[in-house]
Amino acid sequence: QLQLVESGGGLVQPGGSLRLSCQASGFTLANYAIGWFRQAPGKEREGVSCISSGSFTNYADSVKGRFTISRDNAENTAYLQMNSLKPEDTAIYYCAAHRLRWCRSWSSGADFGSWGQGTQVTVSS
Repeated sequence: QLQLVESGGGLVQPGGSLRLSCQASGFTLANYAIGWFRQAPGKEREGVSCISSGSFTNYADSVKGRFTISRDNAENTAYLQMNSLKPEDTAIYYCAAHRLRWCRSWSSGADFGSWGQGTQVTVSS
C-alpha cells in the first residue's frame, strides 16, 4: 500500500524554524519527484517546492531563500526545512509523490498521484 506520512509541524514564533518530514512506505521514493504543498483556511492549495529524483529543486517565489527541500533516498524520506517563518506561512502542509521522476508542472499539483494526510504549521507570537 502506497503511503506518505508527514510529521514535524507545530506552533512556532515568527522568525523561527521547523523541519517537516515525509516518510514513504510501499514504494521507492527515489523513483519519483516529491512535492510539498500547503493550504491555508479559505485559500486554494499552493505549491511550495518540488525535488526531482535527481535532486533538482524548485520553489515558489514566496518561500525562495527561506525554505529548503531535500531527500534521503536511503531513508525513503523527503524533508522541507523552513526558516525565517512568517505568519503567512501558516497552513496545513502536504507532501506528494509525482507520477514522474521530474517536477513537470509541479506547482498545480495535478500530476501528483499519492498524497499524505498533512501536518499543521502555525506561525504566531
